Amino acid sequence: MTLRVRAELTELEIVQNPAIGAYLIWNFALSYQENGAAAVSFPLAFLVLPMLLHRPTFDEVAATRKASGLPLFASKFDKEREALVELHSRALQLRALSLQSIGMAATSRLIKIDYEQATLRAYSLDLLDVKKPKVPERLNGFASAADKLGAWFSKLSIAQIASTLRIDF
Repeated sequence: MTLRVRAELTELEIVQNPAIGAYLIWNFALSYQENGAAAVSFPLAFLVLPMLLHRPTFDEVAATRKASGLPLFASKFDKEREALVELHSRALQLRALSLQSIGMAATSRLIKIDYEQATLRAYSLDLLDVKKPKVPERLNGFASAADKLGAWFSKLSIAQIASTLRIDF
């Protein structure tokens, strides 16, 4: 029996994979913690990929200043509400990828999951004793977008985030 391996991946497969997801969730959690929060509530990690792997949402995250916050980001969708309203359904569609990404981040020791508290905690590069990973050029901007999400989410409660993004937890 011969095992055939595909030589080329589609762009979707290149971007939507657990390794990239783990990297984004790790960046998100680092920023969340750096902005005053102790650990990330587990459900919040499931919003990172649906927000960053959707071009219109990613573009608005990238275009919004970190200091502006989540409410200003969400207000940009007043005219195009469906892009933000669909976040809940994208989160459901990407939950398997998000869970795989969280698992990969935990296995790679980028994050630690506290099952009793339903939180995750990111380890800094200093604790990991590694250099900052070099990411492919096509992923430029994703780390800073994840960083912004972490900063924005750290300033609000889960109820405020859900209300602002019009999602259900």
